[in-house]
Amino acid sequence: MKISVTTIPLRELDVDLLIVLVPEDGVEAALATFREVLDPVVARSAADVSGALESGVLLYPEQARARRLALVGMGPAAAVTAEHLRRASAAGVDFAEKVKAETVGLAVPEADLAGRLDAEVASQALVEGFMLAAYRFRRYKTEENAWAGPQRLVVHSAGEDKACRRGAERARILAESVYTARDLVNLSPHEKTPTLLARAIERSAKKYGYEADVWDKALIEQEGMGGLLAVNRGSTEPPTFTVMTWRPEQAVNDRPVVLVGKGVVFDTGGLSLKPTEGSMEFMKSDMAGAAAVVGVMEALARLELPLYVVGLIPATDNRPGENAYVPGEVVRMHSGKTVEVLNTDAEGRMILADALSYARTYRPELVIDLATLTGAAVVALGDVCAAVMTNEGEGASERLARMQAAGERSGERVHPLPMFEDYDRLLESPVADLKNIGGRAAGSITAAKFLEHFVAYPWIHLDIAGPSFLKEAKPYRPRGGTGFGVRLLVEFLRDYARPRKR
Repeated sequence: MKISVTTIPLRELDVDLLIVLVPEDGVEAALATFREVLDPVVARSAADVSGALESGVLLYPEQARARRLALVGMGPAAAVTAEHLRRASAAGVDFAEKVKAETVGLAVPEADLAGRLDAEVASQALVEGFMLAAYRFRRYKTEENAWAGPQRLVVHSAGEDKACRRGAERARILAESVYTARDLVNLSPHEKTPTLLARAIERSAKKYGYEADVWDKALIEQEGMGGLLAVNRGSTEPPTFTVMTWRPEQAVNDRPVVLVGKGVVFDTGGLSLKPTEGSMEFMKSDMAGAAAVVGVMEALARLELPLYVVGLIPATDNRPGENAYVPGEVVRMHSGKTVEVLNTDAEGRMILADALSYARTYRPELVIDLATLTGAAVVALGDVCAAVMTNEGEGASERLARMQAAGERSGERVHPLPMFEDYDRLLESPVADLKNIGGRAAGSITAAKFLEHFVAYPWIHLDIAGPSFLKEAKPYRPRGGTGFGVRLLVEFLRDYARPRKR
């Protein structure tokens, strides 16, 4: 989708559909502004425009060059946030699809309508919401003449066009990076084996200017990644371990921030087999953490963020093949610790533990992992937000607060869960250093406590099992892969890159 910004009068904007946001309070005053710019059709529509968030009315103006006009509600003006603007512009996509619009105009609300949001933030939110809602995964569709979405989006600014351009361009890059993550998650499992996933990352790195180094099974064995190798034993496909690096010359940090993404490309549960209905059928999404890290690396390179960042992706599938690892087996991990496997479906933590252990070699300032790790996170938080946890100690509260703040700004919200020492006893094993499950209680926390055994640095764990893959579409989040975590981490890292914040 091509994005441009213009300041020409609204009535001169030549598009198939013009979207104008209207506040819930002050509909008459808002429409009066557009009545002068457009024509009497707007005035006559006042009775049908509520301004309630995501509500809308489609009109056919008589004097404007725009062939259709959608008046979409953004809620009470004083309460409008960036998330309101995302959801409102996303609602405009429904009108665009209804009329099969190829070109769409999107008017940035004036400052008094957007509350405390400046033009750059408002423009970014509007373009993000529209582009994310316009996403369609059509790789396997065969019918012709299907609407492919708008080809051009024109952002109309009433004055601060430079700020709007900055916001619109950042939004375009972020949305396209989310598209990458969504596409990877939505791919058929046979098209994203560990090797094919690694090749996709190499193509991304070459296109956008970061580095990607792919380890084969021999190198993984040489490094002693026992957890990754154990999970892979039931598969006919070899594992991979991909190291991505973004290190610009102007980086503000010498020691990197390391991102780790769970890359289980398909999870049957192994010998602890999952039920098919309602569970295994969605397990192509078990690499959503890895997909998000790829999207983040693309965005960092394209935005030229002055921050040294490393991405690590351990990749395998988890299948009940002839040599599959079994309950009761003891696995020696990359760190040297031993793990008693009691459930082969708790495989994500096994491969993440090796990657987190390897991350120590970088002496990182901070490590963040993203993983569709536990069903318990879905039970606790649903698909509304992700669970966030961190190792307790100096800076723990600040890390959680900054990740939550980034979630509120990006619309990808997170909520903290405790990491008390009391939970450690649930992982005690009579035969090994620890076991890979802690029982039914506090499943998301004990999974994080397991990972904590393999970190020796400031660390944040994001369990994205709920919001990373949806069975029913939500505002600007489609059914299937959502790309959750891309915008969250880019927002977090943009803030982190400021020296005074670090």
